[in-house]
Amino acid sequence: MKTATAEPDTSTAILSAARERLLIDGYAGLSTRKVASQAGVPLSQVHYHFGSKGGMVLALLESETKRRLSRQTGMYALDLPLWRRYEQACDYLEDDLESGYVRVLQEMIAAGWSNPAIAEAARALLFGWYELLTEVATEAAERFGGLGPFEPAEIATLIGNAFIGSEALLLLGVDRHQLPIRTSLRRLAEVIRAVEERAAGAASKTGSKAGGRRTR
Repeated sequence: MKTATAEPDTSTAILSAARERLLIDGYAGLSTRKVASQAGVPLSQVHYHFGSKGGMVLALLESETKRRLSRQTGMYALDLPLWRRYEQACDYLEDDLESGYVRVLQEMIAAGWSNPAIAEAARALLFGWYELLTEVATEAAERFGGLGPFEPAEIATLIGNAFIGSEALLLLGVDRHQLPIRTSLRRLAEVIRAVEERAAGAASKTGSKAGGRRTR
């Protein structure tokens, strides 16, 4: 896949057009000709910058996922209780649905079922998100004194899969009257809050006892 160097604005315009056409046509109906027309550039420019439809789609997926991962990394780095950061992640889901990111990602996942190159890229980019969740879960395990029977990577897998599966169902048009998708995801914040506050309370009691022993 070729990448733009001398004309970054052209490659950006092509990726923006590819995103718009993907939301309109889906992956099956996506064509480099339509993308070039949407971007207002010659078809040859699409092939110059990205080589093929596949290369263009992979570049789009990488761009979209880097943006999402950067936002999630910044959010989880905030000095806020973990349950509040998780609630923010649920808010981001709404933003991603509205912006079309969820549709782009799910289209690429589906395309990867029959296209090994897209599948490899989708896995690599998704793993970046799962690795971030694992880091957050590891930090939580240290503060909470463990995660029950779960390892941090297992918790990260469950939460990541819950979001990916929820996104797929929401795109299918499943609404709150059929399945409580959104409320189920958000309810987990209450569980995290309870565990977090219990751990903070236990740490406070331990500190008080230790301080009491030192003063005697």
